[in-house]
Amino acid sequence: MLPDAAADAPRVRFVMYLHIIKMTKLLFSLALSVAAASAQVKIVAPGAGASRIHIVINRKPYADFVMKSDEAMKPYLYPLRAASGTIVTRYWPMEKVSAIEPVDHQHQRGVWFGPDEVNSFDFWNNEATYTTPNRGLIKLSKLGELKSGKKEGSIAAKFDWMDPKGVTIVEESRVMRFHNLPGLRIVDFEIDLTAIDRVKFGDGKDCCFGIRIAPQLQENKVIKTKGQPDATIPGPPGVISNSDGKKTEKEVWGKPADWVDYSGEINGEKLGIAIFDNPKNSRRARWHVRSYGLFAANPFGVSAFSGDKLQNGSVTLEPGDKLHFKYRVVIHPGSTDIAKLWAEYVK
Repeated sequence: MLPDAAADAPRVRFVMYLHIIKMTKLLFSLALSVAAASAQVKIVAPGAGASRIHIVINRKPYADFVMKSDEAMKPYLYPLRAASGTIVTRYWPMEKVSAIEPVDHQHQRGVWFGPDEVNSFDFWNNEATYTTPNRGLIKLSKLGELKSGKKEGSIAAKFDWMDPKGVTIVEESRVMRFHNLPGLRIVDFEIDLTAIDRVKFGDGKDCCFGIRIAPQLQENKVIKTKGQPDATIPGPPGVISNSDGKKTEKEVWGKPADWVDYSGEINGEKLGIAIFDNPKNSRRARWHVRSYGLFAANPFGVSAFSGDKLQNGSVTLEPGDKLHFKYRVVIHPGSTDIAKLWAEYVK
């Protein structure tokens, strides 16, 4: 019997070794599951064929990244929420929840990126229901890595910018990082554009990194609708301000600045949205910010804002050339020191 037992010993050790490997893999998988479940910023992976990714912060819905849509011809992030849970972006046209909400500019959905002039194609005013023949399409080509974590989560994706004939003229690589900080909600956007063919980004007004804010935050609280009486949005007027101490649309619109803030009240809660224009961007922004609720950083518009046709903010790329842009969005309580947050951002 002893010789037989000795002969079986290697086989027994091998079986035990396989069992240990299986148990290790199981424990590792369980550890990952526990870590994902306890993550404070959770990026919910989409199922096959899904059109959106859910972002959850502290076990509560924060936003959806809509990668493709039957109506929108570019991706967008909707909604944005303050740390309190209050939604700070316009609901329409994704939802209709209030009779007192502007229904202009259907293409201004949540948060988006798209210029109005790329080889004369429009990636800003480009809803599927529009009839303009030069509408470009920004189409998902590849979903990258999705990361969840205690303080931060991120989404990576690649997109093709296509002309009306379906030819890709620009490739976009995008990373969005969602931060979980006490009292604040911060989202970082990193966007790289690579020219496939020779492309010209024109000096247009409607561009590029845009947010449509909640109507309660608007500087102008009057809604004009054709064929109907004007409506007034309750609450005090919103305040537009920039890093140079300028205030109101009149003083801030079309001007360069490190950051712009749009703040006010929603149901008595004082809060605001700030956009930071990273100093290392390929082009610094001028600000297409309106009293009716549009809030956008525009790196190409110069003559479009100044009215001086001798100035030219357009950029031409040869095949393989790149542009790089970073923007930070900060949703904050009304008393927040934006200049201090900016100093920390660029430090």
